[in-house]
Amino acid sequence: MPKGPKGQKRPADAVGLAVMIGKIATGELDDEILDDGKDPAAKALGAKGGKARAAKLTAEQRSEIAKKAAVKRWSE
Repeated sequence: MPKGPKGQKRPADAVGLAVMIGKIATGELDDEILDDGKDPAAKALGAKGGKARAAKLTAEQRSEIAKKAAVKRWSE
């Protein structure tokens, strides 16, 4: 079952999805985004942490981390 950007259930068939998009566009159906329960400040801080970590690492360290991630991603 396809999911929306926040995990909402969407119709699996193209026609049903097109109808749903049309209803959302005309206001007939609300495209409600559910609160994920995470603190927005914590999300922002997490994003900052990733950038700070990347800035602290050397190019070789970042490359090694990326290689490990690629091996893990493609091993399945």
